[in-house]
Amino acid sequence: MPGVDEALRAMAEPRRRAILELVSGEELSAGDIAARFDVSRTAISQHLTVLKDAGLLAERREGTRRMYRARPEGIDQLRDLLDDMWASSLDVARQLVEAERGLTADDDEVNRAG
Repeated sequence: MPGVDEALRAMAEPRRRAILELVSGEELSAGDIAARFDVSRTAISQHLTVLKDAGLLAERREGTRRMYRARPEGIDQLRDLLDDMWASSLDVARQLVEAERGLTADDDEVNRAG
């Protein structure tokens, strides 16, 4: 499975994020996806390839058409990264609040003694 760095690079492009949104709710053909954008089919095909290579899209053939859908496993790796980052940020914020409370309590003791 491709790594999270590859998925982040793929998601950096706004059109790719829009494509991923489209196929997160339903499976669509490459033609259906291309019809929703004002760019060439070749450009959409390249975006689909990048998303697929990053592990964010699944592709299957249906006759002559290629059908695409979001891969929950690929999205999960991004969610896990963001969850970890968010949890770390909350831990730092909690530590800062606790440190500030400790300083405030120390300041109150100094003021009472003085």
